[in-house]
Amino acid sequence: MPRCVRAAQDHWRDRIEADPIQIIGRRMQSLLAEVKIELAKFLGGSPHSYGFVTNATEGVNAVLRSIAFEPGDELLCTDHVYNAVRQAMRNRVAQCGALLREVPVAFPTLGADEMLHAIAQGVNSNTRLVIIDHITSPTAIRFPVERLRAMLPARALLLIDGAHAPGGMRLDVPVLDGDFYAANLHKWVMAPRGSAFVQVTAEQAPHTHPCIISHEFGKGFEAEFDWQGTRDFSAWLAIPAALQFLAHLGYQRVLQHNHQLAVWAHALLVHGLDVQPASPLDGSCLTTMATVRLPDALKRFEKVEHLQADLYSVDRIEVPIIDWGDRWWVRVSAAVHNLPSHYEQLLKALRSRMRS
Repeated sequence: MPRCVRAAQDHWRDRIEADPIQIIGRRMQSLLAEVKIELAKFLGGSPHSYGFVTNATEGVNAVLRSIAFEPGDELLCTDHVYNAVRQAMRNRVAQCGALLREVPVAFPTLGADEMLHAIAQGVNSNTRLVIIDHITSPTAIRFPVERLRAMLPARALLLIDGAHAPGGMRLDVPVLDGDFYAANLHKWVMAPRGSAFVQVTAEQAPHTHPCIISHEFGKGFEAEFDWQGTRDFSAWLAIPAALQFLAHLGYQRVLQHNHQLAVWAHALLVHGLDVQPASPLDGSCLTTMATVRLPDALKRFEKVEHLQADLYSVDRIEVPIIDWGDRWWVRVSAAVHNLPSHYEQLLKALRSRMRS
């Protein structure tokens, strides 16, 4: 988190602690309305369509709990789904007698058409809700979510899990034509942890409720999400400071830097580890992250967690090592504070463990 954003959050904490009843009890709704205006300028849509949550998974849970599923309804996701979301879907179908259908999407992938074909194979007349990652967490692939609506039956709702998208790519949420969009701002927007949102269409807003039902129940989407009980509101209130920081750097420059660095790091690791790329080397399926298969020689570590911990303890490198599809992968991220030498150091560290 940039120092200026942390200072903004500390500022709001100080103001709230100095006068909690005035700020929380009387002014919070209007203060959050100002934040939503800035967020809507950044991501599109009406400010009234945004409800704040603490993370994208909470937003997904709110949507899942708000839909009245019936026995026989099907919830669809891919095998690239974030595991916390998979678990939330499993919990929901167990409650209501619906079914969870998880369709495999090939990885390595050839591109968008292959992804869409796999999803289309899983859709049928019983499909009630489709949850698709905009950018997948384990595999770092950008799904062509803007092309999904035309593939779905009329009764099917579309929830896009955009946990990694805001700040990582140009984004106009309404253009994607989803019914719901849940996303984090603590990742690529660099807002404080605990700042996230769920955005809903006007049609779905009256039926969508937060996970915490409180005093404003029945008063509408905005009122219910604005008040979910007494909490630390400072993360939400500091969101404009993060947006201002991105603007100061030059948002297009940030996007270009991060994408180009991720594509370069992807090629560096693919060639340096002598493995096949999991997505096209031109970066057409990538945004700010890339996932690369690790050679089997690194499986001398008992678990992926052991390799990840060893990289940190010996080389001070913090990077996710992922066990997915019976293979091990490394996922690198590219942000404004990263340099090419960081990825070269990672490659050196991985190759040294292959030889030892």
